[in-house]
Amino acid sequence: MAVALVLVLVVVGSVLFHLLSPWWWTPIASNWDYIDHTITITFWITGVVFAAVVLFMAYCVFRFRHREGNRAAYEPENKRLESWLTIVTAVGVTALLVPGLFVWSRFVNVPSDATEVEVVGQQWQWSFRLPGKDGKLGTSDTSNVSAENPLGVIASDPNGQDDVVVEAADLHLPVGKPVKMLLRSIDVLHDFYVPEFRAKMDMIPGSVTYFWFTPTRTGTFQVLCAELCGQGHPLMNGVVMVDTQEDYVAWLGEQQTFAQLSAPQQTGSADPAPAGTVAPGSRISAKLETVEAR
Repeated sequence: MAVALVLVLVVVGSVLFHLLSPWWWTPIASNWDYIDHTITITFWITGVVFAAVVLFMAYCVFRFRHREGNRAAYEPENKRLESWLTIVTAVGVTALLVPGLFVWSRFVNVPSDATEVEVVGQQWQWSFRLPGKDGKLGTSDTSNVSAENPLGVIASDPNGQDDVVVEAADLHLPVGKPVKMLLRSIDVLHDFYVPEFRAKMDMIPGSVTYFWFTPTRTGTFQVLCAELCGQGHPLMNGVVMVDTQEDYVAWLGEQQTFAQLSAPQQTGSADPAPAGTVAPGSRISAKLETVEAR
């Protein structure tokens, strides 16, 4: 009797914890409410199955408990019961899979008007590349990655000269505009994840994966790495800011393009810098100043 009661309490406690728990999803900020609906369907199906199985166990423990004079009846098979279990299981598995297939179909079919944004993950920071005035991203290659070209943009590609490079800084996106996130990693496995957007995807070295979404409200959202990527994994955070169109255009105008970042730096003096020194105002000098400040 005690074991049966404990099993019933497990079911009741699990259901109450699910319904009353303060730990729930963050408010959604994209078009992917389909994912929330799919997860809710999964919770209902698995919850009903969990409750049914545990309550059936409680019933069996109580109904077939040891009593003097009772003997178990040996029944090696029950075709009727097996048929019902097969049918119910097939229906349950289908109900779990079908909604996910519909969502996945929408997830990988990107709208034709979506803007491409490249996300580059590396231990342990996020960098981004956005198309310039031509609306096209230039090609890139991991073999081109260097201190002067951290995203590996191919300099010979004319489409890449006006690309906006955002290195280890916040990403801004316009509200209400679909965006296709092209995901690259230049070292190990990473996973670009913004909980409020629901969409996420692994970033695999040597491959370009992608997903798309449409931001539905302005705000500041945290970027997480959802793949264990080394010692600094917990610190691999970033920020995505969803702006109004006016604010986004203003921010975009303040960013530097690949051509500007790769152009020779002027020292401001007719005399060349001595050998072994770093010219003031150069990108390397700025990085050294940042390190010294830290």
